[in-house]
Amino acid sequence: MTDPYQRIARFYDAVVEPFNASLRRYVAHVARPKEGMKVLEIGCGTGTNLELFAESGCEVAGIDLSPSMMDLAKKKLGNRADLRHGDASEMPFADGSFDLVLSFLTLHEMPPAVRAPVVKEIVRVAGGDGKALFIDYHPGRNSFPKGWFYRAVILAIEFGAGWEHFQNHRDFLARQGLPNLIEPHNLTVTKEKILAGGNIHVVLANPE
Repeated sequence: MTDPYQRIARFYDAVVEPFNASLRRYVAHVARPKEGMKVLEIGCGTGTNLELFAESGCEVAGIDLSPSMMDLAKKKLGNRADLRHGDASEMPFADGSFDLVLSFLTLHEMPPAVRAPVVKEIVRVAGGDGKALFIDYHPGRNSFPKGWFYRAVILAIEFGAGWEHFQNHRDFLARQGLPNLIEPHNLTVTKEKILAGGNIHVVLANPE
C-alpha cells in the first residue's frame, strides 16, 4: 500500500500546523486534559495533538495508517505515547480503554466506506464512560471574509494532499459531514460548535 503522506510528511508541521494552532487550543478547552486521563487519537499524524495531552499528564495513544507520519510522531513523542501503525477501522485496543477518543480533521480523509466502521470503533474503545471528540469540516455557508479565507486555505491544503484525498474531502462534505456519521452510532452529543467562519464542526459526544 502506498503512503500518500510520504511526499509531504516532512513539511506537514511547518505548512499545516500554524493553521491548526487556534483549533488545538479550543480542543484543549473542550477536552479538559488532566493527569492520568487516557487519550487516543485516530489519525494522529505527526503527534502534535498528542503532545499537548502528554504535557498535561495524560496517558496517550495514537494510530495512523501513514508510516511517514508515524515515524515523525515517534520522534516527537518518544516513549511518552503508545503509537500504532494501523487501520482505525480495526483497532488493537480493548473495549472501553480510553476516557477520550479524538478524531481531529481525520474522517474526511478516509474513503466513504471506511468512515462508519471507524466511528463504530471509536464508540467501542471509548466505552460507556468515555467521550468522543470529533473535529472536521463543516458543509454549511461560510461567513465573509473570515470563512472565505479559511475555505481557500482548506481547499489548497486538501488539493495539495493529492487527488484521492481531495475527492474524499469533497465526498465528506457532500454527505453533510459529521452529523450523518454520528447519528447511527448511539452517541449522545453534549457539546457542539461551528468555528473558522463556518468551516469547522466540533462535536463532543458520549457513547450511550
